[in-house]
Amino acid sequence: MIFKNAIKDAIRDGKKAYGVRLTIPSPEIVDMLEPAGLDFVFLDCEHGVFDMPSIENVCRASDLVGLTPIARVPDISDGTITQFLDRGIRGIIGPHIANKEDAHQLVNASRFGPVGRRSFGGGRGTNYMSGIDDMPAFLKKCDESVLLGAMIESADAIDNLDDILSVPGIDYLMFGPADFAQDLGHAGDLKHPDVLKVVDEATARIHAAGRLMREDIMVVANIKNFILEGAIAFVAQRDT
Repeated sequence: MIFKNAIKDAIRDGKKAYGVRLTIPSPEIVDMLEPAGLDFVFLDCEHGVFDMPSIENVCRASDLVGLTPIARVPDISDGTITQFLDRGIRGIIGPHIANKEDAHQLVNASRFGPVGRRSFGGGRGTNYMSGIDDMPAFLKKCDESVLLGAMIESADAIDNLDDILSVPGIDYLMFGPADFAQDLGHAGDLKHPDVLKVVDEATARIHAAGRLMREDIMVVANIKNFILEGAIAFVAQRDT
């Protein structure tokens, strides 16, 4: 199970993976998602209310129902990313990647050598160190199963985009639309023409470099929308 990544499988098959974003640590919600036929659950741990035990519990629930757990981490330090991967997270989303140094740090913390310097521990993310006959091959499989995304959230990131794209080990890029619009001087106006123009131009540069955007590989819904739409449909029955 630790080598299973439904998003990477979808990329390989030329498809998009579907999932939901959670900001609350609820394994029960993950359990209830099984019949929906989703591929992954996205834990927003930059803005959500997660701690390490709750992250591991959500990862365990995700494994049981066949969902791949990925997470936006609160920072890209070695210690933070190691904790997430050791809990069983199969995809790391690094926020506020503004330059080549940030991109290298994200990769170094998330990948084993020779690509990075991820610390090897005995948690769920490395199968509690059991059944390892060939350590180099095992670490290579671990790396191949981890999806790594970098978030563009500032004008500095646009200025340094070519440098960021030159760093190997990152699977895709994505915009943090609210923070990005704010950094461009348009707080709250995610659809401002100036913002959309920069996003479109940057996306074209990313694709021209042969790299992927999140929109190329994933469709993400907010769990709130699932609940709200279901509730609205339920209440609407009163009027039929």
